[in-house]
Amino acid sequence: MARYTGPKFRLDRREGTNLFLKGKRSVSGKHPLAKKGAIPPGQHGQKTLNKKRSEYGLQLREKQKVKRMYGVLERQFRKYYEQAAKKKGATGETLLQILETRLDNIVFRLSFAFSRAQARQLTTHGHVLVNGKKVNVPSFNVKEGDVISLSGKASDFVFVKETANEFDKDKLPAWLDRKGLVGNLKKLPVREDIEADINEQAIVEFYSR
Repeated sequence: MARYTGPKFRLDRREGTNLFLKGKRSVSGKHPLAKKGAIPPGQHGQKTLNKKRSEYGLQLREKQKVKRMYGVLERQFRKYYEQAAKKKGATGETLLQILETRLDNIVFRLSFAFSRAQARQLTTHGHVLVNGKKVNVPSFNVKEGDVISLSGKASDFVFVKETANEFDKDKLPAWLDRKGLVGNLKKLPVREDIEADINEQAIVEFYSR
């Protein structure tokens, strides 16, 4: 399955929640959910909204929502689930921890970029360093204690300057730290550190069928 390249807000409306795919526009009053509510796109959007979903349908939608939120394709997402299922502890929480510690997500969480897609682009173009070494793989697993920084060239990018100017340390996740254009993973995130608007158990049940 190819990566989705269509309108990002359409995905937000499809999932009925803000997936933060459009950077600054995702937190502005221009977001379609603020105007139209959580009505799915298309001619029959209202009917789809009113239609009662089966348990399987709810599980599928939750899986699709989280997959799109983190910008991960199905094969990779299933691989993450299988990886989480083999580890000790709650599979759903471990799955979210794996997703949160992807390099592109860390770059986004550190507010080096306005969206995960923008963070992914920064990474693939070679502007992200882990412990001083260039890493251009968005799925790279960041470990506790790793230091994340941006290249000198990236510091001159307009959007990087904008994110630096708008950076609010009070909104930085407690498991991360940032000083200037350098951040680090202080500790692995636990469930309480991650968005509450995710039903990870539904995803576990979907793959356990």
